[in-house]
Amino acid sequence: RDRFGIHAQIEELCLELSELIIAAAFAPRHEKGMPLARARIKTEILKRLVRNAHAVHAYTEKIYLDLSIILQEISKMTNGWIKYLETK
Repeated sequence: RDRFGIHAQIEELCLELSELIIAAAFAPRHEKGMPLARARIKTEILKRLVRNAHAVHAYTEKIYLDLSIILQEISKMTNGWIKYLETK
């Protein structure tokens, strides 16, 4: 799982993503946009890193599918939150 250092990068990005989402949750409404925009980017980077980790056989098929589903859900929720803020 530590092959090519991808796992360490994925762990670091997961922590950064969590930090950004928590920061957005506690920020005043007018300040939520920036952390959410950064969270959207981190999520997309994570998706690609997980795909690359699977491609080099660092993750099994099950782990890859589980992580992909979770990241897709995070992406949908983040994008929905951003759209909600844009409409209000």
